[in-house]
Amino acid sequence: MNTRRIFLRNSALAMVGVGAAPVWLTRALYAADSPSRRKKTLVAIFQRGACDGLNIVVPFGEKRYYELRPTIAVPKPSASSPEDSAIDFDGFFGLHPALAPLKPLYDAKHLAIVNPAGSPDPSRSHFDAQDFMESGTPGLKSTRDGWMNRALVPERVKSSAVRALALGQSLPRSLRGRNAAIAMNSLVEFRVQDANASNMYESMYVQTRDTLLHGAGKDTFEAVKLLKSIQARPYTPAANAKYPPGRFGESLRQIAQLIKADVGVEVAFADMGGWDHHVNEVGQRASQGALPNLLREFGGALAAFWHDLEDRMADIAVVTMSEFGRTAHENGNRGTDHGRGNVMFAMGGGVRGGKLYGEWPGLEKEQLYEGRDLDLTTDFRDVLGELVYTHLGNRDLSAVFPGYPGGPEKFRGLMGA
Repeated sequence: MNTRRIFLRNSALAMVGVGAAPVWLTRALYAADSPSRRKKTLVAIFQRGACDGLNIVVPFGEKRYYELRPTIAVPKPSASSPEDSAIDFDGFFGLHPALAPLKPLYDAKHLAIVNPAGSPDPSRSHFDAQDFMESGTPGLKSTRDGWMNRALVPERVKSSAVRALALGQSLPRSLRGRNAAIAMNSLVEFRVQDANASNMYESMYVQTRDTLLHGAGKDTFEAVKLLKSIQARPYTPAANAKYPPGRFGESLRQIAQLIKADVGVEVAFADMGGWDHHVNEVGQRASQGALPNLLREFGGALAAFWHDLEDRMADIAVVTMSEFGRTAHENGNRGTDHGRGNVMFAMGGGVRGGKLYGEWPGLEKEQLYEGRDLDLTTDFRDVLGELVYTHLGNRDLSAVFPGYPGGPEKFRGLMGA
């Protein structure tokens, strides 16, 4: 027997919240903003699997780095082999050569790097560490909602059906909460598959006497219609921006498309897996292997996103994170194991780029965390908190990051006034 409940479950639409059901559905479409009224947008990117920050932002000026990683370290900058050597930042740190598309953004002061950063919770469990970072409450497993959902500033007027969104099969931990949020594999899939069924169920919802179901159905179909209208518009990235093939590049392309549609996107989430490199992290050359391949896609997608949205980037901030770093010492399989300190990138939205933020703790035995890992000197909430506070304008950090023992006094100065 067909029911409204079955329809909502089986449709391609996913709108999720922690509170009682239909509350999680938005009440109306969002009117297109003029440029002067555009909302600020925060895009968060999660590198799932714990990326190797030491081979992403390379401390080539530290001899100990090469002693710890005799076969997988990225060579010092070299004019004769730039494709296989670090890209110099400041004579001590350099960027992995596979991230070459990001260097111009860094030089133009659009990209900032925080190193080393991470969670104060010492867990080396992927599941727990990701959960703590996405909930914004390290060490606390009882938190039900996510930091991005809590970061949304309360609306005085009707908000957009796509105010908070994620590209993926399910709503990430970061976006769960009382505010409306949607998850979708792609714009193309975000629809009701059967047009006849769609018309029938829309009619059922409109005619029902149950006010909650009436509101829920109305909002569901308004959201479907909104995304369908965007699907119908041809999209060509600006400035000849070329997103690399793969799910991550496509996710950023579609986030860019939604932002340009002026439909009220405030927070967006995308992730990229595959960073858990216990074996064969790199090949015989720095440009070869699993990590360089991922970094090419990662850096290429970020650079394309910037160029595609360059005229809007004052209103958009992007931040990247990963649950923890990798061991300072390579293992016996040309890989690394679960570590601690890592690296975060931030770009756009008033970010003061062209600089590395954070204190470098060193790689000597006595400087490593538990004698094995790069220690962290920046709490990831210091970075996210500054973006939420300055870019999104949400000053209630105690609500966004419950238990966070910081505030503006702990900000790194990433953001302009």
